[in-house]
Amino acid sequence: MMFSITLLVPLLWSFYYNDGAAFVFINAFGYTLAAGSMLWILFRHNQDEMRIKDGFLVTVMFYVALGSFGSIPFAHVEGIGLSIPDALFESFSGLTTTGATVITGLETLPKSILFYRQQLQWLGGMGIIVLAVAILPMLGVGGMQLYRAETPGPMKDSKLTPRIHQTALALWSIYLGLTASCALAYKIAGMEMFDAICHSFSTVAIGGFSTYDSSIGYFNSPAIETVAVVFMVVCGINFGLHFYAFKGGVKHYLTDDETRTYLVILGIAAILTSATLMIFDTYDDLEAVRASVFTVVSIFTTTGFTTEDFSQWPNMLPYMIFFGAFSGACAGSTGGGMKIMRVLLIWKQGIREVFRIIHPNALFPVKINHRPVSHGVIEAIWGFFSVYVILFITLHLIMMALGMDFLTAFSAVGACLNNLGPGLGDVAYHYGDITDSAKMVLVVAMMLGRLEIFTLLVLFTFMFWRK
Repeated sequence: MMFSITLLVPLLWSFYYNDGAAFVFINAFGYTLAAGSMLWILFRHNQDEMRIKDGFLVTVMFYVALGSFGSIPFAHVEGIGLSIPDALFESFSGLTTTGATVITGLETLPKSILFYRQQLQWLGGMGIIVLAVAILPMLGVGGMQLYRAETPGPMKDSKLTPRIHQTALALWSIYLGLTASCALAYKIAGMEMFDAICHSFSTVAIGGFSTYDSSIGYFNSPAIETVAVVFMVVCGINFGLHFYAFKGGVKHYLTDDETRTYLVILGIAAILTSATLMIFDTYDDLEAVRASVFTVVSIFTTTGFTTEDFSQWPNMLPYMIFFGAFSGACAGSTGGGMKIMRVLLIWKQGIREVFRIIHPNALFPVKINHRPVSHGVIEAIWGFFSVYVILFITLHLIMMALGMDFLTAFSAVGACLNNLGPGLGDVAYHYGDITDSAKMVLVVAMMLGRLEIFTLLVLFTFMFWRK
């Protein structure tokens, strides 16, 4: 019922621009409100306390329900001819902030539909930061679980405030502030107000949808690209750290191992990319730096904005940049991927094993922020990584069985499982040409990536459904 209210915002844009799509949002509002009202009437007297198991189910159904009802405007709008699988793909891609699209000719769409795509990502981002910082740690899964008692300082508790709704309000205040600042910066940099608002939504949500087929490249503006880079980097950092930095200064960023690792990875990748483009004379030196920094930040943070077709870059660059999305952004951010925290701990665990070979009887604790990480957390990370690899291989084989070539299948699964968007091969520009079956498989991949895998997989175990 609350989601239905959000459909009134693009309806207002439709009236403002008189773009002929008002009936689409009126219908979607009616269907969504009616379904929500019916469920509320049926279950309004149920006052049972929620259990941990209920939390998993509610979290998954949140995305299934809103993603499904969110597809109604896409299925009903005239002129783009989206099938039901196409509409579902676009809706789930927006809500999970993946940014993969099946639509081409964005410039010809009604303004209200363009705004609605961006709004879906923005709402998805709002849900993600609360999910990552407040909900998943309570369920015992997710990247922020690693921030519990094993780490010192402000993040030693999984809660930022005593109650979940207070935590949500605190995080959403930061999120709203970043969105407003980003929109204002885009406007100052030269965007029209409509484009500034739309792109601020997808930038802060680390989503990647744009109002133009050529994405940020449409503007061909160093100032706009600079704004995008700054806000992509900022929104790829743990929102819990933003909360404490707002209260206590930037020292929390400087002392956090994950944030430092995140910034170092971005810096090294940008330098390598710039150097390679210069060596192969792909661009002039200044243009090489500009294209490298923007593309590395956009893909590594799993935003998915583009200014250049990096899939055509020389040497190993397309693959290096694409693999950067696997590490993704920081835990507790709106970014996707496996999260920098997990990658950092896997690396430290690997180094420890090398040291133990040299000194078998010595103790080499794995530390984050100068505090040892428990063996249970290390086990959980290796469990996540193992399931991630198995799922990736399985989904990859399924996509190939559906007729995709190796590279396209590999990048499509990687882009959707890491909530990135653009891939390589036949999905470098859009996903409109793949089969409906493949689109539905990729919707599942988006859900798995956004819910940190275990939250969804647990529903498919017999143990979950036992009383």
